[in-house]
Amino acid sequence: MKNIFEKTRPYIDAEIPAAVRRVADNPAFSQIIAYLFPSVDFEDYKKQFLQIQTVEQFQKQVMQKAIHSIVNMTSDGLSTQGFEKLSNNKKGMFIGNHRDILLDAAILQIVLFQFDLDTSEITFGSNLMKGEIVIDIGKMNKMFRIVRGGNIRDFYKNSIEVSSYMRYAITQKKQSVWIAQRNGRTKDGNDKTEMAVLKMFAISSEKPFVDNLAELNITPLVISYEYEPCDFLKTQELFVTKYQKYEKAPGEDLNSILQGIRQPKGHIHLVAADSITNEELLFCDQLGKNNKYQKLAQIIDNRVYANYQLWKTNYIAHDLWAKSYKYHDFYSESEKSAFIEYMDNGLHSLIGDYDELRDIFLLIYAQPVINKENIYL
Repeated sequence: MKNIFEKTRPYIDAEIPAAVRRVADNPAFSQIIAYLFPSVDFEDYKKQFLQIQTVEQFQKQVMQKAIHSIVNMTSDGLSTQGFEKLSNNKKGMFIGNHRDILLDAAILQIVLFQFDLDTSEITFGSNLMKGEIVIDIGKMNKMFRIVRGGNIRDFYKNSIEVSSYMRYAITQKKQSVWIAQRNGRTKDGNDKTEMAVLKMFAISSEKPFVDNLAELNITPLVISYEYEPCDFLKTQELFVTKYQKYEKAPGEDLNSILQGIRQPKGHIHLVAADSITNEELLFCDQLGKNNKYQKLAQIIDNRVYANYQLWKTNYIAHDLWAKSYKYHDFYSESEKSAFIEYMDNGLHSLIGDYDELRDIFLLIYAQPVINKENIYL
């Protein structure tokens, strides 16, 4: 099994002890532990860490505690919905709206633990695979490689590879898989499923459309943060993109990961929405080649919009952006003033026209309200 999908797959148990040793010997390891577990003695922790022998031990002893620590330190609580419907007897493709590089899928894992469900495998963008410690921690945590960039020929080849691996993981390894609904995070608050992602699911099988995708048991996941991860970084990027092609600075992805971890998030809500049914796939299959994927994307989007938890930040932003009082019953004047102060403090640190930046920022928070208003259109 080790040689199957060698460049793509996560680590297997036999590779864990060596990876654990490499991570423990990395100078950054002590800094990571000091942030996540400030009260522990590092040398004692390192001794326990070096005893880890399997993927399951790493996830239970390290990742589960680490993500719980991040949630406890930086949020006002995590709530869930729909996970009682899931079963270890039926694996599938979790297709999630994507707001934070690390935490969207990481929070899913601690929720799966909470409901006594097997953790899923997770896509790991090649653009994030920088540095030995990052690669080792990711691949010990069931993360598998998905290649970003390249020319059209490379893109197609890489798409077949990751599609084949995900189908293999679900049908042969009996492992669920998490993947974002689009290539990269939602920056503007408008969660949209890309048809290209759905077509990528299908290219690893010659079965007809319905049988092909039914085999993957596509299940939308919806995560809602009260305070959008990296909201001001996203605002700056969107402003620049209005006027020129945006070029990422060296280390920008890592900075976004760290910002997403450290930033206060308010409340967090994660929903496992209803899986896509055979009847829905049959309905899509009646349409033309592209239209069937477009309709399936719309069905997934409607699941996301219906299950997105709207917070006071979303309602306040909508009313400020629309210059209305439509949702004023959902927040107080003091909460509105606090949000405006939060916004102003962040926007004044950015480069660009303040009014344009303000509109971009507000729409990031207002868009989920707009989407929910238009869900059945």
